[in-house]
Amino acid sequence: MPQLDIIALDGAATTALLPELAELLRACVHDGASIHFMLPFSLEQAAAFWRDKTLPGVAGGGRVLLAALLDGRLAGSAQLDCDTPPNQPHRAEVCKLMVHPDCRRQGVARALMREIETQARNRQRALLTLDTASGDKAEPLYLSLGYQEAGRIPGYAWDGRGEKLQATTLMYKTL
Repeated sequence: MPQLDIIALDGAATTALLPELAELLRACVHDGASIHFMLPFSLEQAAAFWRDKTLPGVAGGGRVLLAALLDGRLAGSAQLDCDTPPNQPHRAEVCKLMVHPDCRRQGVARALMREIETQARNRQRALLTLDTASGDKAEPLYLSLGYQEAGRIPGYAWDGRGEKLQATTLMYKTL
């Protein structure tokens, strides 16, 4: 049985793992994941996302970045955005849950989500929110973890191939 470890990355660890994180994101987008990017999508674009969008929040403490290591190899990641407005100190947003296509169906996503909830509780966050493409593979996972559907927005974003607009499902969970 493979060894699965979930670790929270600080700024230095994020920088050190940047090539692996970029490859993870690129692989997920090329496999059809609906995580805000569209094809064509290069490794350079993926690295820029981690470096320019994620790293500042991690280094500043407003964002938690988790890495899932399967036998020491980066298999997935998830983020918890705690940089909320002053009237929402009790809430955080789950972002960018991704599992490398070669590592799916091994409990990686579920383990990442459990640790996201632990990290949220450690930060006194009692309400988690997220959005996911309606009908996506992740939707049943979130429901099985106790997330509730708050609603759907039709035509929310283009699919990863730019072929059609797709709906998004807004979800929440009270911890």
